[in-house]
Amino acid sequence: MDHEKSDLIEKIRQQFDNAPYPKIPLDQSPKTDYQSLYIHNLVTAYYLRNQKIIETGGKVILDAGCGTGYKSLILAEANPEAKIVGIDLSEESVKLARQRLQYHGFEARAEFYALSIEEMPDLGLEFDYINADDVLYLLPDILAGLKTLKSVLKYQGIIRANFHSSLQRFAYFRVQEVFKMMGLMDENPRELEIELAREIMTALKDDVILKTQTWKPDAAQSEEWMLMNYLFQGDKGYTIPEMFSALQAADLELVSMVNWRQWDLLELFKEQDNLPAFLAMSLPEISTEERLHLFELLHPVNRLIDFWCAHRNQDECFVPVDEWTLSDWEEVRVHLHPQLKTSQAWEDLLQCINSQKPFEISRYVPLPALVPIFIESHVAACLLPLWEGACPAQSLVERWLKLKPLHPVTLEPVSEQAAWEEVKEVLSRLEAFLYLLLERSARPS
Repeated sequence: MDHEKSDLIEKIRQQFDNAPYPKIPLDQSPKTDYQSLYIHNLVTAYYLRNQKIIETGGKVILDAGCGTGYKSLILAEANPEAKIVGIDLSEESVKLARQRLQYHGFEARAEFYALSIEEMPDLGLEFDYINADDVLYLLPDILAGLKTLKSVLKYQGIIRANFHSSLQRFAYFRVQEVFKMMGLMDENPRELEIELAREIMTALKDDVILKTQTWKPDAAQSEEWMLMNYLFQGDKGYTIPEMFSALQAADLELVSMVNWRQWDLLELFKEQDNLPAFLAMSLPEISTEERLHLFELLHPVNRLIDFWCAHRNQDECFVPVDEWTLSDWEEVRVHLHPQLKTSQAWEDLLQCINSQKPFEISRYVPLPALVPIFIESHVAACLLPLWEGACPAQSLVERWLKLKPLHPVTLEPVSEQAAWEEVKEVLSRLEAFLYLLLERSARPS
């Protein structure tokens, strides 16, 4: 590694030794942070990759760039009986991570090391899942980082990684350039540099473009916010094409964007079913990379280009749900996503059923940028057994017929075929958000 790169890495290490990140109280629990638990649950990424359920017991998970260990704690909570390994450049951060996991009772299945990502293979471990959150874009070479992660990933393992978006963060990169020119980032920024940066931004007229785009007076009172935005050593941005280029060079492939609902191109249009003719004809033909890049060009709202990736050609081929035949459906076992199996969700579910009120299922996994998702009380009653365990789709159809034996208008008995159509529609709609996971039985070859 050349002198310039090693000097940058040392600055990053010093910054996090002096200001360990994130500054989250030791006793704060993520047990009700349903969205984070959902994202960090290996079940979510594995299902997107293979349309199968995975048990997390015995799996080995790496938190690369673990910081003070809050994401490590989320990983431990979200993946019962999995082993958590955390690494970070900063020894001070690693000490806090150890304390955090010990405080919450996970010390028996968590271990931490003060290591850089390039030193990670020295551990001699392979991982079922790697969480590299807010770390790769700080490396001098993101490709080298991805290749190192890949080298310790099991052949069916999955990596969650992300880069800062150069399109969404462009104004913050300009601020950082301003403070580099002023010498505030020559060494590791501390209280003096932070206060000088505040004074400079405050002194600018309110209509100065850079101030209107970046200055947040309340947030700027936080030293952590100032460091992570205005004085962030090594901060860099990337685009979707650069992400795909790096994945290809590392011989990895995209599984999915992490918050995939936030990257839906069609959501940017007023009338999805009435697009201009040119768009209506061309959009179905463009690649995933082109769709995502078009989204970020039109609407760069995502701070992170946040994605799951994996070894090429190691996924299990499957037929999309919307292409299933009835015989496919008859083989399906229906699973409730593990993050919905909370006591609060169960209690609220029963209350909604008993009072015949809609059940807001999205409350317990509030996927970003979505309107609330409700299911009618009779649908909730049909799905009730899933809180106890997986069920064949056929058994849910039988339960549906008991709950709704008659057509509400004709009062004629509902046929099994009609019940299947109703249940299929419900399961398909909820599977699209991964509230329900649909696993087909393997057919004999």
